Amino acid sequence: MEARGRRRIKGEESSNAKKRNTRPRQAAKEPSTERDPQGQGEDLYTSPLPLPDIEDFSPDDARRIRASLLDWYDAHRRDLPWRRTKTSSRGTVNRSETESKVEAESAYAVWVSEVMLQQTRVSTVISYYNRWMDKWPTIHHLAAASQEEVNEMWAGLGYYRRARFLLEGAKSIVQGGMFPQTAAELLKVQGIGDYTAGAIASIAFNEFIGKSFQAVPVVDGNVVRVISRLKAITANPKKSATVKGICHTTFKFALHCRKLASLLVDPLRPGDFNQAMMELGATLCSTMNPQCCACPISDNCVAFSLSKSEESIEVTDYPTKVAKAKQRHDFAAVCFVQLTEETGEESLKRCSNKDMLLLVKRPNEGLLAGLWEFPSVLMDERVDIDSRRRSVDKFLRKLFHIKIWENCEVVLREDVGECIHVFSHIRLHMHIELLILKLNGGLNQFYESNQFSSSWKCVDAKSIRTMGLTSGVRKVYNMVEDFKRKKITTSIRRSKKEAQNVSCMMQFWKILDDGVLLSFFFPLKESRLYFWLTKVKFIPKYKRRKKIEG
Repeated sequence: MEARGRRRIKGEESSNAKKRNTRPRQAAKEPSTERDPQGQGEDLYTSPLPLPDIEDFSPDDARRIRASLLDWYDAHRRDLPWRRTKTSSRGTVNRSETESKVEAESAYAVWVSEVMLQQTRVSTVISYYNRWMDKWPTIHHLAAASQEEVNEMWAGLGYYRRARFLLEGAKSIVQGGMFPQTAAELLKVQGIGDYTAGAIASIAFNEFIGKSFQAVPVVDGNVVRVISRLKAITANPKKSATVKGICHTTFKFALHCRKLASLLVDPLRPGDFNQAMMELGATLCSTMNPQCCACPISDNCVAFSLSKSEESIEVTDYPTKVAKAKQRHDFAAVCFVQLTEETGEESLKRCSNKDMLLLVKRPNEGLLAGLWEFPSVLMDERVDIDSRRRSVDKFLRKLFHIKIWENCEVVLREDVGECIHVFSHIRLHMHIELLILKLNGGLNQFYESNQFSSSWKCVDAKSIRTMGLTSGVRKVYNMVEDFKRKKITTSIRRSKKEAQNVSCMMQFWKILDDGVLLSFFFPLKESRLYFWLTKVKFIPKYKRRKKIEG
């Protein structure tokens, strides 16, 4: 018996009235779908025009979709490094110990790739994945790594909590002695949710439980979009209720999303089918530019059928587009502190191996937890440069015991400029300052007095170039380096110009010394003006002494 999910929204016509009136509603007469401004209201299921009640996929529809989608996937799937596994196509029920080991390695690779792919483009992930697997080819290698090593490898991918969960999960699995092989067992690992558990279980293990298959769907944003269009459902796919399937009094696509996906999964090739659904959503069934004519399952797509019959309907109407949350603006004073033993502009021109940069460790909770950055202080929006410097001086004195103008010499202190770094929910305005200090006691004394601190560290000015830094910290570093280069270039140009001016003046003095120019303008050498020009004003001191001695 086919299960039916019925929608009931405020102002909806009765089923009999709906049968009598099948004309499309105009947009102005549709029930309001505007969400509560504070995000507290419920998302009502509505559509550009009245649709029949949403039904489950029939067995025949499911078979056609499976066959068409898998044929397309076999012919067009992308060659990605995490798909080069021995268990991603078909498995065997009676597995040997060697096969189980291979499956565990495959599961680890799938796990790493799926975590990296969350909120990140495939093209970006490939290079990170290859470096990660070269460094930690098995879960045992990863479990032996430190959090700092993992953060350094992850630098640039963003959402660093994912890296922390990977390491904690790896240690938990290694302590347990066996890689979990079902979605239910995988959900017990910290940091693994429904989507990741389904992906690992279906792709790596093909959902074997005893002598039978258990087909678990993988439902990510791409899969939600494909199913939304197959059934022509508008709903908010990013609301937690939509993904987790929480039922409210009003109809939500969440109620059927996971169930519809499970009806489609091929029981013989669950891993390949789940990857095919994600591949379709990532390539042909994209958010803004779907290629419906090339889609292998367009014949079964209700949204595509409606778009051909109704001019006011587009495939991109499904699912509902979600308005992005407004970003908050934060402001910070960032101080690029360089400790040197040089003085003057030599500290800019020469990057000595002894020069050190100060890095501070962020708190273990919150944004960018446990990562390294240049010393920074959160500020109000309207703060002048003097107030920023006072706050930075106070921070340096508290953490490093560096007292500006007391136990160190300020070689250079200049404002570099502003750099904006965007997070998912924060727009951070960083006011960057370059501060070069020469400590009175020297670098060794400073290091010895603070070597046991875990909240900061000194990094060699040259080795930091190859160090794994977050993209925001890397922006600050590159901006300061550009500022240094421009300052050095300006200084060199100024020196060359001064040298040219001196050279021209020296040639002029030589002409004066020869008496050619002055004798031309002043035939009477006994005049006072001639004496003043040659003896007092324009002739350099050393020439003046030479003439007097002569």
